[in-house]
Amino acid sequence: MNFMTTNRTFTMIKPDAVANGHAGKILDHIIQAGFKVVALKYTQLSNEKAGEFYGIHRERPFFNDLVSFMTSGPIYAAILEKDNAVADFRNIIGATDPQKAEAGTIRNLYAKSIDANAIHGSDSDENAEIEGNFFFGADERF
Repeated sequence: MNFMTTNRTFTMIKPDAVANGHAGKILDHIIQAGFKVVALKYTQLSNEKAGEFYGIHRERPFFNDLVSFMTSGPIYAAILEKDNAVADFRNIIGATDPQKAEAGTIRNLYAKSIDANAIHGSDSDENAEIEGNFFFGADERF
């Protein structure tokens, strides 16, 4: 099944939200918003994998801190399915800065700071496919 034709997006529940015990609440929030979880993995990124995933930011001043944060504890990676998946998911997670995130969004409810912002959501259909393929093989999706 082609990733793009099924209206899917990718997310990661980040180490801060997992460490703070919010992963279950966040997954429930996602499901209650009408998303179907078609792949889910509990894992911890190595420095190499985090560097590869965030490679687009390699030259940015925050890259090393981002890799350190993303390897600081386990994460949940997931592929989600819903009509208009990428845009709808971006709406339910809220602004990167939780202080600017709309009330009731995941970041408003569970993020501590712009850096420890609880969750990642793909910003385009193309990146959703790339990011989903980074974490999941064809045999790990339903």
